[in-house]
Amino acid sequence: MRWRRVVDVAAVVVATALLMGAVTAEEAAAAAARHDYEEALRKSLLYFEAQRSGRLPHGQRVAWRDHSGLTDGLEQGVDLVGGYYDAGDHVKFGLPMAFTVTMLSWSLLEYGDDVAAAGELTHALESIKWGTDYFIKAHTKPHELWAELILLHGFDNVGDGDTDHYCWQRPEDMTTSRQAYKVDRRRPGSDVAGETAAAMAAASIVFRQTNPHYSHLLLHHAQQLFEFADTYRGKYDSSIAEVKSYYASVSGYHDELLWAALWLHRATGRAAYLDYVVDNADEFGGTGWAITEFSWDVKYAGVQILAARLLMRGEHEERHRETLERYREKAEHYVCACMGRNAAGGADANVERSPGGMLYVRQWNNMQYVTNAAFLLSAYSDYLAGAGGGEVATCAGGGSADAGEVFAVARAQVDYVLGSNPRGMSYLVGYGERFPARVHHRAASIVPYKDSKEFIGCAQGFDDWFGRRSANPNVVVGAIVGGPDRRDRFRDDRENYMQTEACTYNTAPMVGMFAMLNRLSRQESPSTTATTRSSPEMGLSVNR
Repeated sequence: MRWRRVVDVAAVVVATALLMGAVTAEEAAAAAARHDYEEALRKSLLYFEAQRSGRLPHGQRVAWRDHSGLTDGLEQGVDLVGGYYDAGDHVKFGLPMAFTVTMLSWSLLEYGDDVAAAGELTHALESIKWGTDYFIKAHTKPHELWAELILLHGFDNVGDGDTDHYCWQRPEDMTTSRQAYKVDRRRPGSDVAGETAAAMAAASIVFRQTNPHYSHLLLHHAQQLFEFADTYRGKYDSSIAEVKSYYASVSGYHDELLWAALWLHRATGRAAYLDYVVDNADEFGGTGWAITEFSWDVKYAGVQILAARLLMRGEHEERHRETLERYREKAEHYVCACMGRNAAGGADANVERSPGGMLYVRQWNNMQYVTNAAFLLSAYSDYLAGAGGGEVATCAGGGSADAGEVFAVARAQVDYVLGSNPRGMSYLVGYGERFPARVHHRAASIVPYKDSKEFIGCAQGFDDWFGRRSANPNVVVGAIVGGPDRRDRFRDDRENYMQTEACTYNTAPMVGMFAMLNRLSRQESPSTTATTRSSPEMGLSVNR
């Protein structure tokens, strides 16, 4: 099956920048031309090396990091060395880590050829494998998954949201006890098990051609984890109370079960997984929730967009059509909400925009919603174009949006991140002339371990490093920080963790976006109307 899409790139560039505010068409085109998406791609992948836990490989490029967490799981009698620290602390949270890997994998499934063309495919595959290798370790039995690993003295003060973490030190200096928590048949965690199944299923597709044995192993774990998540149902934050103050599963586990089933269907082609998504559509909220955000917790928009993809590509049986059409309706509610085009549904039917054009959901780490929206909108614009016949997204209360319009909004959000915003600041650390210098990140804010191996304790880190007004001694290149508020205001202060802390799941969806936009920006001239892209998964020839 082959499909082609043509977009007038010059028109998209201008439309993208015009969406950001009151600028002329000439200024809009110039603003887009300033961005070096290939540099952004390279730097985004460096960030995952900065977040590594465990014994670092010889090819480690982030030199200010060293080995850490080498006894993780020792007290519990399991090997839990490895994986990623989720943000600026030393905690390994299973749910956001798995979501990070799912989005990295989806990035490659959509834009893998673009990543390869930029010479970054090896690094991208390494970023996924660092996570999946850890998940293999953490899945110790068919019905057992080690879901969290924490530094007992490293928590936020849960009683006071204005107080920062108790312990401020480099991960290489950790000496206090690290407690691991698991979900099993007696203490279920369908959300974290479901998301880990989704991550491993998506990654199995990525590695299918380059490492078939590893791909098969990942798929085996994914299928076991899905069966565990579905058979022994429950929220993981009910089984692991310690996680409630950090990554509580507010949306429950139904979205993760649907999400995992869709990724397993994509990985295996087995109709039983699609039957599951269709049969549970109403009960699990897949065709009921009209959502305006997508994140590590709330997966419904992603579920709905993946289901709509199957509908538009004809990859379903006739008995699935009616339910998939209802999934598509809700998918397009999300798309139109990001575009501000839902005319029905009240004040909450659309996503708020800052004066500078940034999608705004909430004050704590808003940039995660921006980057995830950019990716979902870009993917959906592809699906619309690929369906042919002038397919458009239909908005609540009338109105519509075609593939080019949807993509323009996606690109506008990426360009905002890179500096096309009222402050002229890049929120991708290390990119551009201005970017956050005081990122809320323990390892980045303290002298590198390789330069000074003198032990730095929790209190000493606070006294000597946390409160410094100067820039961090280490630049955590590729991190995307929490970002500005609803009025585009941003305070570059280490204590301002709501805005200056970065998370792995902020950057993950941008890997594919930067690669694809790099390819677009390198077209020979503004009059060039199309460039071919081949999908590494299905061998499709695509024109954007």
